[in-house]
Amino acid sequence: MEFQYVYILVSECGKHRYVGLTGDLKDRLTRHNRGDEKATSKYRPWSIETAISFQSKEKAVAFEQYLKSGSGMEFARKHF
Repeated sequence: MEFQYVYILVSECGKHRYVGLTGDLKDRLTRHNRGDEKATSKYRPWSIETAISFQSKEKAVAFEQYLKSGSGMEFARKHF
């Protein structure tokens, strides 16, 4: 069984957050911190603030999209 992870990264300065989805959390964090991802390279280094695993890719995608919405960002700010 392979899990999908919805994750929230926080920049070292604590001012920037990023929400993403992956099947390999360790590799994905390495790629963010190496600067391979254009959207996050400017605010490196990153650490994982929250990671939630899903057995269903569809549920993981839906939750990632929710966290990227206005109400989802507010939910994450309050609870994670």
